[in-house]
Amino acid sequence: MRVLVIGGTLFIGKRLVRRLLEDGHEVSVFHRSEHHGFGPEVGNLVGDRNDADSVRSAVHGQRFDWVFDNVYDWERGTTAEQVEATARVFGDAIQRYVFMSSCAVYGEGLNLTEDAPLVPDDFPEVYCAQKASSERALFRMHREEGFPVATLRPPFVYGPDNPFYREQFFWDRMREGRPIIVPGDGSRLMHLVYVNDLAESCILAASRPEGVGEAFNVGNGAPITQRALVEAFGEAAGIEPTIVPVPRGEIEAAGGEVMGGNLYFGVYYDMPPITQNVSKAERLLGLLPTEFAAGLAETYESYLEKRVDSPIDYAFEDGLIAAPQRGD
Repeated sequence: MRVLVIGGTLFIGKRLVRRLLEDGHEVSVFHRSEHHGFGPEVGNLVGDRNDADSVRSAVHGQRFDWVFDNVYDWERGTTAEQVEATARVFGDAIQRYVFMSSCAVYGEGLNLTEDAPLVPDDFPEVYCAQKASSERALFRMHREEGFPVATLRPPFVYGPDNPFYREQFFWDRMREGRPIIVPGDGSRLMHLVYVNDLAESCILAASRPEGVGEAFNVGNGAPITQRALVEAFGEAAGIEPTIVPVPRGEIEAAGGEVMGGNLYFGVYYDMPPITQNVSKAERLLGLLPTEFAAGLAETYESYLEKRVDSPIDYAFEDGLIAAPQRGD
């Protein structure tokens, strides 16, 4: 197949490109940089995914069977109008358009299936609203015009080369013998997916006829509590973590941030709980999630190979841990 990956140079896209190459596909990457780092076997198309004219110019004269729309502009946002305009560049000339959405389209909830309602266009969290409205636009194209779209709704993605300070956050601290703060009593549920499984789900959604016109939750077979997550990170590293529960009210009052200088539990890892029922992807696509322990073991091995020692300011965490009577 001739394949285009929109946003193929970072975490998810990079793994997808490599997986496609392993399968013998002819791959091109569309991104904003002059070089993609894959070598001459991968086509290099340069432009702005938020500008349909830029996309049209870059792909002019080329034909693709599958298009994977993986990128979201975290600085400017990516609207439904921009997603639809990009999709229309390819129109009916493609066999499948796989859009990387997110479990954030649900807003919040437990054991959600794909028919659960999505957040409205005016939802206060812009990322959630734009992903949900983008899905609505693409599925409207499918209903009215037969556009061959499939969407994927992953939760937190983990794995080697994660650009978000998540797995590394915990292993940096454990290796220095530092305690790990757990918000509240650590019982909040999270759902994760291994980056290799997400890349595989992209290919399955493109190649299986059952994927057309469908949304798929993708993720590990079961959610995990925040406390159990920390323990799993420790097991992967062969380190028993020292866990310090801190009430969320205290974290918030002290200025804790889910992304920023006052980080306390990995980037965006302490969010309202969203867990998903992933049986549809297993049933229709044949996706078999990697065991969490196995995925973490591979991720930790990569972390050890690539980590760069740099000073970390623990002042905010120390202040929370040292609060009066903590642990007494």
